[in-house]
Amino acid sequence: MATVVKCPTCQADVVWGKQSPHRPFCSKRCQLIDLGEWSEENNKISSKISANEELDEQAKQDMIEDIEAMLAKNDDFFQ
Repeated sequence: MATVVKCPTCQADVVWGKQSPHRPFCSKRCQLIDLGEWSEENNKISSKISANEELDEQAKQDMIEDIEAMLAKNDDFFQ
């Protein structure tokens, strides 16, 4: 029997398998809505970051460049 989960965005049933390429989301739309919530900081991980875990400016810049490269590679997904 297939595992079924709820889409975190719309609560629709999603079969956890190859037929659901956006799992745990039901669609690309719900996946992008969730990404937007994180980017606007409406979603947060509740644990506090200690001083020694904070990223320095170079690490932040490196992370931004990695994300931009990933998005550029998948540009056709967002058009």
